[in-house]
Amino acid sequence: MRKNKDGFYTGEYVVENKEKYTGKTNPKCRSSWEHRFCHFLDHQTQVKKWEFESIKIEYFFPIDKKIHRYFPDFYFEEEDKFGKTRKFMVEVKPKNQVFAPKSPKNNSNKRRQRYLYEAQTYVRNRCKWEAAENYCKKKGYEFRLASLVNHKGNNIWKVFSLNQI
Repeated sequence: MRKNKDGFYTGEYVVENKEKYTGKTNPKCRSSWEHRFCHFLDHQTQVKKWEFESIKIEYFFPIDKKIHRYFPDFYFEEEDKFGKTRKFMVEVKPKNQVFAPKSPKNNSNKRRQRYLYEAQTYVRNRCKWEAAENYCKKKGYEFRLASLVNHKGNNIWKVFSLNQI
């Protein structure tokens, strides 16, 4: 992994359990969180199959009134303890991007601009996620948002459904 021009870690995840990964090439992660989630899927025994950015979903963005393409981060299939297969589509995001931003208490120009940028990003993400939720309902998948949070000194994956936000 290396830092890109914006200071985020990026790089290729080298798949270890190749029989589970169904992508054509190793995942090219744009964040260390995506890299960690690749590792998580690669090493979970209940995960039988997984892919990275393999599904294309179109969504409408009302701010520019255009149709855009969205590639959710992960698709995977897991087998529960009863032998039933469940199919998931997961987007990995920081928790502060999962929920709507709060308006700034100090209404300086810089903070107002930042809030407007975060609000627009949140609207774009909601449009993507609602399109993904509809896609998943048609296919029999479950759509989730995953965020890495610190819990009692340990980093754990916190998973949200769209109706929880």
